[in-house]
Amino acid sequence: MPRPKVYVTRMIPQEGIDFLNESCSVEVNPEDRPLTREELLRNVQGKEGILCLLTDRIDAEVFDAAPGVRGFANYAVGFDNIDVKEATKRKIPLSNTPGVLTDATAEMAWALLFAIARRVIESDRLMRSGNWPGWGPLQFIGGDVTGKTLGICGSGRIGTAMALKSKGFNMQVLYTDEIANLTLEKELGARKVSFDELLRQSDFISVHVPLLPSTRHLFSRRVFAAMKKTAYLINTSRGPVFNEVELVEALRKKLIAGAALDVYEFEPKMVDGLAELDNVVITPHTASATISSRTNMGLKAAENLLAMIKGERPPDCLNPQIFQ
Repeated sequence: MPRPKVYVTRMIPQEGIDFLNESCSVEVNPEDRPLTREELLRNVQGKEGILCLLTDRIDAEVFDAAPGVRGFANYAVGFDNIDVKEATKRKIPLSNTPGVLTDATAEMAWALLFAIARRVIESDRLMRSGNWPGWGPLQFIGGDVTGKTLGICGSGRIGTAMALKSKGFNMQVLYTDEIANLTLEKELGARKVSFDELLRQSDFISVHVPLLPSTRHLFSRRVFAAMKKTAYLINTSRGPVFNEVELVEALRKKLIAGAALDVYEFEPKMVDGLAELDNVVITPHTASATISSRTNMGLKAAENLLAMIKGERPPDCLNPQIFQ
């Protein structure tokens, strides 16, 4: 019996590839770059399973190019790159990789928080230049962390993990979400507040919302102006949640003290002026980049894809209604 044909749109940790190779004929994009649109459409042809990435736009055109496909497994928690509605209409199952990168992303949010508050990148740059004149009492004064107010915008898995890690810093925690987070309220005495109150009261705001029509450009000129001038923003969610042009404007005018970003509105590009600012820390979408997280993402995506190829509901199904 022929083995089902699977296409992986970019190399992932080998463990995931090995898992698929046990029962499938696997083809992997050999280039360490996102596929062009033409390459994606050509390479999905004749495949029964696709393991795709956030950099792949999966829509009706792709579905048309792979009429025999049995499922798409997204190597990510987010799935704004996939037309879920169209896939559901065609009864094509989809999956993502929740849970396995929660702590890694929360840790990165903390790394960014400390980097921007304590001006780590600026200090490092000066030391590397060889121009440090020696210690001075006014050099690189940053923001305090211990005892300050942490605002969590979106208290799902990652937002909750990020907030819980604040225990050691004796922070007051506020959060905004559609539903109450009893874990945060019990463990930290956190308060659920309106978005506007979160802006007014927080010294640090860490953003953990999915990209939806309602969250696109959630952070814009009005929001930056409503925050404390001494406040810092941290974004490890999705780039388009911020209006990046207006963020640059706010940072230049010092409407807020600083921002630390791991995601960008127009990835892989940044808007003009962002990279020149000293009051921003910028990292290349590496929040999940730990050995265990990236490996487990690959294994989870592979397990989901194999289930779909077998006609089974995947453990992390994004459109379970097609199995009813």
